[in-house]
Amino acid sequence: MSLTSPPLRPFARGDVRAQTSDEAARFDGRAIEKVGVPQPVLMENAGRAAASLLHRLYGTSSVVGIVGSGNNGGDALVALRTLAAWGHDVRAVVVADRSEEDALLHGWSLGAVADSTLDASGWGQLLERADVVIDGILGTGTQGAPRTRQAEAIVRINESGRPVVALDVPSGIDASSGEVPGEAIRAELTVSFGAPKIGALLHPGRAYVGRHVNVEIGFPPLADTDASVLVATPGWARARLPVRETDTHKNRVGRVLVVGGALGMAGAIILAGRAAFSAGAGLVRICSSEANREAIQAAIPEAIFVSAEDEDDLADAIQASDAVAVGPGLGTSASSRDLLARVTKRTTQPLLLDADALNLLAEDEIGLARLGEACPVLITPHPGEMARLNGAPSDRSRVEVARDFAASRSCAVLLKGAPSVVASREGEVTIDTQSSSDLAVAGMGDALSGACAALMAQGLDPATAGAVGLYLSGRAAVLADRGAGLTPSEVVQRIPDVLSERADSSSDLDLPFVTFDADAAR
Repeated sequence: MSLTSPPLRPFARGDVRAQTSDEAARFDGRAIEKVGVPQPVLMENAGRAAASLLHRLYGTSSVVGIVGSGNNGGDALVALRTLAAWGHDVRAVVVADRSEEDALLHGWSLGAVADSTLDASGWGQLLERADVVIDGILGTGTQGAPRTRQAEAIVRINESGRPVVALDVPSGIDASSGEVPGEAIRAELTVSFGAPKIGALLHPGRAYVGRHVNVEIGFPPLADTDASVLVATPGWARARLPVRETDTHKNRVGRVLVVGGALGMAGAIILAGRAAFSAGAGLVRICSSEANREAIQAAIPEAIFVSAEDEDDLADAIQASDAVAVGPGLGTSASSRDLLARVTKRTTQPLLLDADALNLLAEDEIGLARLGEACPVLITPHPGEMARLNGAPSDRSRVEVARDFAASRSCAVLLKGAPSVVASREGEVTIDTQSSSDLAVAGMGDALSGACAALMAQGLDPATAGAVGLYLSGRAAVLADRGAGLTPSEVVQRIPDVLSERADSSSDLDLPFVTFDADAAR
């Protein structure tokens, strides 16, 4: 039995925020102790929601639940009890010190057995009869590798090849960072409660999550302080897209200057310029080596060419632009360093720094924090560039790295990866939901820079422009539908199609308690 295919873009009911494990625990505590929501009610709602999803997606089936201690195991017991009442063939395996007469069972018998009574043959026979396995082994508060008892159960489940429905996060995944320190469940479906957990959105954990459905279970309204990270869903991105007035002209809808393209490296700046136009810029200037003039004008005749060797023309171009992007194909030579210095010295407009501009900044020739105080700045490093800017690689989560760097340098940070994350200088972090392995192609970052610069030129603040630019690029890749053969040019060509989309994303589940529904990592 296979899982029903979800939409090709996430469904979300309103804005979605994600939590760390600590935030989830504090929120749970506030709901119980201050708001007065009884803990058994939360478990009842969580388990019944999970049972509803399992019943909807898999039909009447034989279900084996692997039950751990704490609330996660309690959620699993409620789900199993509910499914038993609905006519499913249900068995439970308890992998913790938990009473077989748990009050959550309401008198129902689940044919529970302790894992200590099962040898390899017993595990095999039990899992072989299951159409679906519920993972209720470890909760969101677990840190480090699973202990021997739980790890053995995880291995047995994964080896069985049976589809797994994980509760909140797959057991073995760090709910805050997405790290996988030991054995971990490979789920086909993860049902999260209240709010998605950040670790389920970040790799490597994201690859273990499968389809990700979040459900409402009776928590109080989620405040910003209850969940530190925004999730860039289609509705969120569309609500922030620039809107043109009906009576306007090219100079009022965003003028972009893209600087880069050292001799022999015109391709990167051409991609950035094309992307800027596709993302809605009304006018694009491209500043590059005079030797690249012919190639650039032939490839993108709509753009105005500015010679990097003409200091006055460059100064005029900066003054006449609403946003400046520096870096695509810039190079790291002495002349490239001089060009970067000339641009940053004169720019008070929103500034995007990418690629070789960041490599030059890592040499501390220009103080990034000083730039951040002089004008709005967005930097778009990949992990290697981020490590050079920081002086060394970091073992902290991508969210923490981006947030801390943005605060310390007074700039917005778009940290590329799978998925990319965006941190504002004020500390707000947004996680992209559109990234996939299809985007792992040379030149994709240049296209992203052009799109983000166009959005900045149209009035979006740097962090919002970064997150919306990620959405446009990722959604364009989905529409291109080329898989591993995707090229940056194809993404650029489909960005206008994304801008013209009007329909809300939807979930095939059509259940009122579903607040977020995203397909498995690709």
